[in-house]
Amino acid sequence: MENTTKKILVAPLNWGLGHATRCIPIINALIENGFQPILASDGAALALLKKEFPNLVALELPSYQIEYAKNGLFFKWKLLVNSPKMIAAVWNEKRIIKEWVQKYQLSGIISDNRLGVFSKKIPSVFITHQLNVITGNTTWMTSKLHQKIILRFKECWIPDVEETPNFTGKLGHLNNIKLNLKYIGPLSRLNKLELPIRYQLLVVLSGPEPQRTLLEEILKKEVSRFTGKVVFVAGIIEEQQIVEKIGNTTFYNYMNAAELEKTFNESEIVLCRSGYTTVMDLAKLEKKAYFIPTPGQYEQEYLAKKYKREGWVPYSKQEHFVIEKLSQINFYKGLKKTETNIDWKQLFLIFDCK
Repeated sequence: MENTTKKILVAPLNWGLGHATRCIPIINALIENGFQPILASDGAALALLKKEFPNLVALELPSYQIEYAKNGLFFKWKLLVNSPKMIAAVWNEKRIIKEWVQKYQLSGIISDNRLGVFSKKIPSVFITHQLNVITGNTTWMTSKLHQKIILRFKECWIPDVEETPNFTGKLGHLNNIKLNLKYIGPLSRLNKLELPIRYQLLVVLSGPEPQRTLLEEILKKEVSRFTGKVVFVAGIIEEQQIVEKIGNTTFYNYMNAAELEKTFNESEIVLCRSGYTTVMDLAKLEKKAYFIPTPGQYEQEYLAKKYKREGWVPYSKQEHFVIEKLSQINFYKGLKKTETNIDWKQLFLIFDCK
């Protein structure tokens, strides 16, 4: 394919780090297939991508200013209160993208859940694992709104398999399909490596504040009572990596992809949120885990319940977690990888013509 000069904008949502990290294999595949990725996001997601791809052009988009309530019961109310800021950011995105298409001579767009990052002039792809957006008694409305937005894009890529069993359940599967969907298989930046076990427990945190910090405070106390060696990655993207050893635990503020891949493979079990990107990583590495879904985040609560029901991974509510609960992992199968080879060349054909 004659695509050596084609520039593709890759724009993940800044909601935790999951959207940015699952775009890493896509960015690598674009480079390998002769495209020139241009990165765009805001906040911690943009900072992470800059660290992973220091030689690529990185642009800043408006922040959706997504915030969690301290009490998970008020999660939906907090989002509702902040929705005018989010809508304003989406409108700003649309205006900026119009300028960027011309300024950077873009040949395509890949938007991971950024609602205003699309163009009618060039092929635009939407990535999501949430065709249905679960919000309690308003699920029908939020799902219809999301599907209406997805219709604006030329294609929608779902990082899961279409058949059963699958990882997303009703989040990523519809009964009546009116969208141009492509199930591309799970996405992970990590690879399974045959390495000796150095840590009995890996703790990985991410997600918006203040819930990330609230969980960090709980788990710092709990891991001090764990008998084996612990590595604790706080998920705070900062200029310098900070490493601190306290008792049997080694704390990192963040790790890059290579460091995290090595540490995952060197760890016996994993304690983390039930975010979908983490799920895909665990499945790829075939690691047993314990989940603590973010309070009030319906998607993570749904996934945690699904995996427990299917005998894959146990979970606990944040306020009920104690370190002794990790022993439940022994009675669960763990997440298993799905044998799918993504045909990137075929996927990227969408960018061959306007």
